[in-house]
Amino acid sequence: MPGWPGPAAIAAAPAPPGRAHRRPRRRGGLSPGRAGLLLAALLVFPLVLRLAPAAAQDGEEWQPKRTAELQLLDKVTARISVLRATVGQPASFGTLSINIAACNARPPDEVPDAAAWMEVRDSRRPAETQLVFRGWMFANNPAVSMLEHPVYDLRILECK
Repeated sequence: MPGWPGPAAIAAAPAPPGRAHRRPRRRGGLSPGRAGLLLAALLVFPLVLRLAPAAAQDGEEWQPKRTAELQLLDKVTARISVLRATVGQPASFGTLSINIAACNARPPDEVPDAAAWMEVRDSRRPAETQLVFRGWMFANNPAVSMLEHPVYDLRILECK
């Protein structure tokens, strides 16, 4: 191609002003200084976790409450209801029977959260498969443990 100097001429050309004094760029890897810092952090981190005061764990204490506030959705009618269920007493919504065994909340000086241990039964199912949910539900993380039902959705709002 006429007018094009070719690769040999480009490689032999002097560097543009201001760029000749720079070091060539390193491709990949860590500099020795950064590698040392990373190694030190990896060695110290497990020690910090072991030596952390028990106060960090005490801050995560849950307080037992007597009433659970639940939000229920009937997917067929699009009806949303809020139900207050007392711990130890069954509550019902549609064909569901909900028994709250425990309802815990975080202390007022912490990030608000609630967790409830519950059993949910569906009366329309055969006796051996009526239990549709058993476990903890969390207000701040409803997707961690949720009721999977074709007609109803259920989530915990708070414990009082």
